[in-house]
Amino acid sequence: MADKPLTEPVDGSPAEASVEAPPVETSTSDAVLELQRERDELLDRLLRKTAEFDNYRKRVERERREQADQAVTDLLEDLLLVVDDFDRALTVTASGDDASGSSYRRGVELIHAKLNDLLRRRGVRPIETLGADFDPNLHQAVIHESSPEHREGEVIGELRRGYILGDRLLRPAMVKVAKP
Repeated sequence: MADKPLTEPVDGSPAEASVEAPPVETSTSDAVLELQRERDELLDRLLRKTAEFDNYRKRVERERREQADQAVTDLLEDLLLVVDDFDRALTVTASGDDASGSSYRRGVELIHAKLNDLLRRRGVRPIETLGADFDPNLHQAVIHESSPEHREGEVIGELRRGYILGDRLLRPAMVKVAKP
């Protein structure tokens, strides 16, 4: 057996005899099993994180709805107090207890002040219009009137008051605007 080489010849042709290598299948199958286990763990983590995120999203949306509902409820409770005052004022008028009407007017003025205070506490501000330049972001021009004593584009009358909540426009003011 001395004439059979143990390695391949230099020219690249197959050797007549070969040395047996250790079985590669066990180390390869162990590596494949390890990779499959790691893949399964990562997939499980991904599914758990996806479920956690979905639950978080649903919880945040539910809390947002509950907060909005609570804000509406709080506002309506405050407005109901004003409605109660109007009911009492109308009851006094219907019974005819006040012939002069001055105390009735005073009662309505108090209710009006209470309602304006409630709006102010909620962050609602009226838009100041008279004498201001027309701003299409805040005003809705419904009448254009010639006025030599006012400059062009100046608001000279307010038909309906506008309101702002924080930085957001709730309702534009309906105004009369001067033209040359």
